[in-house]
Amino acid sequence: MPARRHPTARQVRLGIELRRLREAAGLKATEAAGLLGVNSVQMSQMESGIAGVSEQRVRRLAANYTCPDEDLIDALAAMATDRTRGWWEEYRGVLPAAYQDLAELDHHARFRHDVAVIHVPGLFQTEDYARALFAFMNPEFPDTEVDLRVEHRMKRRVVINDPDPTPYEVVIHEAALRLKVAGRDAFRAQLTRILDMSEADHVIVRVLPFALDDFAGAGSSMVHLGGAVPRLDTVVRDAPHGTAFVDSEAQLEHFRKLFRRVKEQALPPRQSRELIHQLAKEL
Repeated sequence: MPARRHPTARQVRLGIELRRLREAAGLKATEAAGLLGVNSVQMSQMESGIAGVSEQRVRRLAANYTCPDEDLIDALAAMATDRTRGWWEEYRGVLPAAYQDLAELDHHARFRHDVAVIHVPGLFQTEDYARALFAFMNPEFPDTEVDLRVEHRMKRRVVINDPDPTPYEVVIHEAALRLKVAGRDAFRAQLTRILDMSEADHVIVRVLPFALDDFAGAGSSMVHLGGAVPRLDTVVRDAPHGTAFVDSEAQLEHFRKLFRRVKEQALPPRQSRELIHQLAKEL
């Protein structure tokens, strides 16, 4: 398969998992290359996502690596054969790659768990709220650049608005529900949208109230996307210079525990809706 100039996060992840399987088997890259009849450069390209890999090769490598996890191998084979070209492709080369990567991960996720401390989660944001955020964070951008980012964010909501939506569970700190990012009227509409979405069967909203005595998780904001198997989960976090995709098993388990802990501290869904409703009435 021809080399890719800009592999997606999902393509890179497939290569990372193949490398992890090889390393667990105690084989060198040159030895694995020999199993496929390719050279070490080609093997390196497959393990970095620069070159594609067929389902047949995924299964051949897994067999030689004596990997016993059939569900994982099936999931990796599905990733290798996936040719989905979703709506996000129209933004490739126009917006930063992380925008397309996150939309693609959303599309394939079995579930999504968010923790939002300062801002309303992206999938809940209204157009006015998102526009205010992008314009403030990027004051040098012309309106056309802000428009593109807002448009992309609004389209990402398809995963929870679709007839076959992704299960979505979110914990929002009260701080995010009080910061009037886009002005009073726009923010009232923002809270109304959260209330409307919280009524959906596939959405669970919990609020961390200011009244909580022992919440020390101000830096807990994250997006946790469920993979076809738990090992293929991804956690997305904002980093100083862009978006960070977390995929090591140790880190994933850390964030799973963090989400459970934050969720346990939050108000239950009914009380959370009552608090959001009260905040909306106060505006």
